[in-house]
Amino acid sequence: MHDIKFIRENAVEFDRIMQRRGLEFPSVQILRLDEKRRKLQTELQALQARRNESSKQIGVLKSSGGNTDELIAEVASIKQKIPELESEEQGLSGQINAILLSMPNLLDNNVPDGASEEDNVLLRQVGNMPEFEFAPRDHVALGEITKGLDFEAAAEISGARFVVLSGQMAKLERALASFMLDIHTSEFGYTEYLPPALVNSKTMAGTGQLPKFEDDLFKTTDGRWLIPTAEVPLTNMVANKILDADRLPLRMTAYTPCFRSEAGSAGRDTKGMIRQHQFSKVELVSITDPNASDAELDRMTSVAETVLNRLKLAYRVVKLCSGDTGFSARQTNDIEVWLPGQDEGEGRFREISSCSTCGPFQARRMNARFRRAGQKETEFVHTLNGSALAVGRCMVAIMENGQQKDGCILLPEALHIYMGTDRIG
Repeated sequence: MHDIKFIRENAVEFDRIMQRRGLEFPSVQILRLDEKRRKLQTELQALQARRNESSKQIGVLKSSGGNTDELIAEVASIKQKIPELESEEQGLSGQINAILLSMPNLLDNNVPDGASEEDNVLLRQVGNMPEFEFAPRDHVALGEITKGLDFEAAAEISGARFVVLSGQMAKLERALASFMLDIHTSEFGYTEYLPPALVNSKTMAGTGQLPKFEDDLFKTTDGRWLIPTAEVPLTNMVANKILDADRLPLRMTAYTPCFRSEAGSAGRDTKGMIRQHQFSKVELVSITDPNASDAELDRMTSVAETVLNRLKLAYRVVKLCSGDTGFSARQTNDIEVWLPGQDEGEGRFREISSCSTCGPFQARRMNARFRRAGQKETEFVHTLNGSALAVGRCMVAIMENGQQKDGCILLPEALHIYMGTDRIG
């Protein structure tokens, strides 16, 4: 959500930033509607003031025996006019809010220009890619060998883009979630939550999923929504609250199922676990003082990297360009893990985490504020979110990087205590 006052006072700057998102001069329509609304508000205030004044005059005239017919007729006319103008003003406010809700966040100045992921900027690459004396398989083939991934059974039960995990693979999912949560809570000060997986429309709108991404969400018959990420319920924990500044930052983490219809990805990654309707993720959310927002993004990215470093998986970190930065984000660092079995064994980096700062964009939608010590005025908090990590994609990375010629999978040492073994298969 955007501040209409900011747009009024900085229309040229607002349009310049939105042009980087591919939107041409959006302030023109917004300010035209805003001007009409403000004129109506001025007219309403004038009518209300005249009504009050006329009502007082009627009282004076009545007490002195004067004729009040003309004033009574005027007040009656004003009373009829006011609801009409109020309705018109509410309609304009609705139009403006609908436009503002549909518009993406303002980009940070350090976001590089670009149209697609091809224009993202590499920040660093970490770790060694494994070398194989055989043609590396992808995780689908490895799942068949270990008999731990069953896509056919899932298709019978639910349809395409689902999987059934069993045996050691099911245990690996649970182990990874525990491993990640232990790191976040014990070492980095995140508080673990277990939020609902069903939320209402107001909650979805608060973090920017609605109205923009309605087609990519699953909705129940009673009007609730399955969460696409734990970011949604976690960030809304501060909705409509005023926090004391000394409570910031708030750092939250949760392991939840996530649900996405993948409406915009027809034909992409239809095979395997890369892009599914249901998947699990460990999410990080931070609520911060605006002055600490950028530093918190660096910290959150580092926390996500810690998981990959402990698992000894090669990865790279990229800064997303303007054309690839998500709707609610001001800036985003993507972490991409090396998957040697992708692209027919040629290997490929694939996203496993996105860490974003949203500035006050979500806070304004949720009315989430804080107050500094000794201050009466409140400010909007800044919100951040990041995957640490997408569990299914982490499983894929472990399978493909740890595969052996006979089809078994060597597990990272950090998982031995969670799995009770050093290998699968």
